Formats: sequence, C-alpha cells, structure tokens
Amino acid sequence: MIIIKLNVMKYENIVVGALETNCYLAFCEDSRKCAVIDPGADPEKIIRIIDDKGLKPVVLLNTHGHIDHIGANKGIKDKFGVPLYIHKADEKMLKSALQSGLALLLGSKASPAPDKFINEGDIIDIGESKLEVIHTPGHSPGSVSFLTDTVLFSGDTLFCGGVGRSDLPGGSWEKLVNSIRKKILTLPDETLVLPGHGPATTVGQEKESNPYIR
Repeated sequence: MIIIKLNVMKYENIVVGALETNCYLAFCEDSRKCAVIDPGADPEKIIRIIDDKGLKPVVLLNTHGHIDHIGANKGIKDKFGVPLYIHKADEKMLKSALQSGLALLLGSKASPAPDKFINEGDIIDIGESKLEVIHTPGHSPGSVSFLTDTVLFSGDTLFCGGVGRSDLPGGSWEKLVNSIRKKILTLPDETLVLPGHGPATTVGQEKESNPYIR
C-alpha cells in the first residue's frame, strides 16, 4: 500500500439526505479541482456548495453502491459532466437501487452507468493531489476506501466507534473485519478517517477503543 505524499488534499463535508450521509468534496487547494465522493441525496445542496467554494469537479466517486450513497449521482453528473467511478462488484447496485424502499424517501434518481471501474491500487489524480483506491469489501462486495497522505475516506466500512453493516445482500462480517484489520488499522495512527456517516475519527482512536475490532 502506497501513502501518497504530494500536495495535501483538502476536503469539505456535506451531510445529505434523511440518513445523514457524508458526501465529501476532496479537492486540490491550488487548482480547485475536486472529486465528489458519495453524493447520496440533495444534489442542489451539493452543487451550491461546489459553486460557492469555486471548486471544479473532475470525477464522481462512489465508495459503494447503496442507495444512500449514490442517490444524487445523476444530478451531479448532469450538472458537471464528470465521469463516474465505482468498483465493478457493486455495478449492479446502480441499476437496482431505485427498487429500494429508501429511494422515495431520499428523492433518489436512477444512477447513470459507470464510466470506469476502479480497483485496488488505482491512483486518481485530482489536480496536484491524488487518491489511492483501497478495496475494502465486507459492507458490500465492491466497497472501497480512498486514501491520501493523511486522510482516509472509509465509506461505510469503518465508523467512529463502529463498523458497517454486513447483513445486507452481498455483505460479509469476515470480509469486513479482514478489510478493517489488514487495510485500515495498518495505516499510521494519525490517519484521519472520514466515514460515510457520523463524525470523523482516527486510526489510532479506533485501534484503542472500537469494540467491534479490538
């Protein structure tokens, strides 16, 4: 696993939808180019903050395919024309998400098809900054996390004091714990973990106090 140490990436957290999903704008401070990570709902809110901050979206990233993380894919892609990246193992979720009872609650729209499938070790350029793809299955087969030099966008794999569900279709408790222990807890303790829901944490804090993985 490579920890990228170039231009430090900045981020903006936008809480969206009834399930309070954390959508992140990960951006290069110099170029203002940004990745939109997990636009789960409220596309107008996300677009307004992008415009207010003068950001320039270059890619749309899904950590996984559950409806509360992809519900605004269409709105963001229609507005900015950016490519959509997801792991192939979760591709089918983009097509079936509107069948979920949550879709109406979240005001979700059918997601566009992905433009590219991402895999372990891929590097995504965001201006002068970079994100490394880490495949972290367990919450879903295609769950991924995105790593910079000091920050991990963990999706629904690891939370502050908790872990993602593994009882949904395609989930696996064994794979989830393996992903966390072997791919996340091996990062430096000071690594900031930005989860798909709830407050931020650090690798060190979770190693010390998370009851699910001690």
